[in-house]
Amino acid sequence: MNAHKNDLGGLTTEQLLARRRAAAARLGDVEQVLSGTLAEQSRQCGRPGCRCADGEPHGPYAYFTPRPAGRGRARYVPAALADVVRRYLRRGEQAETALAEISAVNAELLARRELR
Repeated sequence: MNAHKNDLGGLTTEQLLARRRAAAARLGDVEQVLSGTLAEQSRQCGRPGCRCADGEPHGPYAYFTPRPAGRGRARYVPAALADVVRRYLRRGEQAETALAEISAVNAELLARRELR
């Protein structure tokens, strides 16, 4: 949920606090969070006579790149862990959304001088 200042300005302080509590509850288990991207790539090994030399590459293989960009290299993700990584990335996006809403509510409370 995207909380804009205009949306929050019409709420009472108690409504803002309830919204903040609800957003915090959506954080859930923050131990299962990843921030970054998962990309799949196919590869050519370069061995003469290999099927990939005829245009049938190996893969696809999954690679995780942490965010913020530039903070780490892409890491190979074994196929057995790709779904787990996808789940952690979804949880990371949900946590970022909840934290952004909490921050917006807190900014509105601060503007009202009612931050608690």
